[in-house]
Amino acid sequence: MRVGLFGGSFNPAHDGHAHVAETAMSRLGLERVIWLVSPQNPLKGRQETAPLEGRMASARALAKGPGMIVSDFETRIGTAWTVDTLRALKARHPGVHFVWLMGSDNLASFHRWRGWTDIMRMMPVAVIARPGSLLESRSAPAARRFASDRVSETEARRLPDMAAPAWTYLTAPLNLSSSTALRAKARVEPDSAAPLESGDLGGHLC
Repeated sequence: MRVGLFGGSFNPAHDGHAHVAETAMSRLGLERVIWLVSPQNPLKGRQETAPLEGRMASARALAKGPGMIVSDFETRIGTAWTVDTLRALKARHPGVHFVWLMGSDNLASFHRWRGWTDIMRMMPVAVIARPGSLLESRSAPAARRFASDRVSETEARRLPDMAAPAWTYLTAPLNLSSSTALRAKARVEPDSAAPLESGDLGGHLC
């Protein structure tokens, strides 16, 4: 099975997140994309982050279509860092071909993540273009450090079956949505959003 892992705070989830997930699923030939909703981004303050229940619900509202799954796996196993989450998933599902997915805005600061070189060497990585970070991400420390391991877009469909380190940069029509803009709008129009409800994942992969 070829599975994309798409982590983030989703604070809240927006169309740009759906764009990243759908682009990756289509271009990489993935069977599933797991939206890993973080309990708390360790690089951000708790006061900036909405409760998990609401963020899970906002992700479920956008993760549509077969193979799109929203998971609170990190909360359930108690991991705070992506590198530990990915180690746990690989240990639990040794036969799955995982790919780590992220927008180009995350690649620009990826070198600040704990264990970022371990992540690159643990599983293939797909970076999907996001507005405002195209030039910065292409010259990011992670892109330079692993330049020789980059796979061309034309070969991207092979990425899930490749041994790490291997990564690709996928260009696509840009979606301008951002969580920052949505939070700012919510502060200005506090009554404009309907309340969010949580649900149960059941027996999914994670």
